[in-house]
Amino acid sequence: MEAYRRLEDLVVYQKLCHLHIEIGELTHRWPPEEKYELGSQARRSSNSAPAQLAEKYDDRHVRNKIEGVNRSRGEAAETVHHLYMAHLKGYDAQTTYEEYRVRYQECIRMLNGMERTLEKQLPEADRRWPNLSVREDVEGYGACPCGFPEP
Repeated sequence: MEAYRRLEDLVVYQKLCHLHIEIGELTHRWPPEEKYELGSQARRSSNSAPAQLAEKYDDRHVRNKIEGVNRSRGEAAETVHHLYMAHLKGYDAQTTYEEYRVRYQECIRMLNGMERTLEKQLPEADRRWPNLSVREDVEGYGACPCGFPEP
């Protein structure tokens, strides 16, 4: 039997908490007019990413835990968006944006892994992706026409 893991022991939770603290420090260097606009949004979404994990971590229902992971992933992606907007507005250098983007992408990959692990705990009929070992072949798609950058 696997020992109970505290929320604080999850590496992805630790990383998201540290990122939130850094985002708070970063946004306070932005122009004062952004204090309650873009800066506030970035701080709130960066805090919400680990908070979503915390909210659902002790939930007894696996589907609810998966919902918390999905919400956390969405908040992490939203934070990347806010950082990108700050870069476009000239508040941060490209290298600063890229550093945070890479770190958030690592967290998103970790959250994806958590979701896959949680999905395996559900009865196969209740899974969103019944056969998790099957991967979609995207080679034939070529460049992504939707405008999203390549992962």
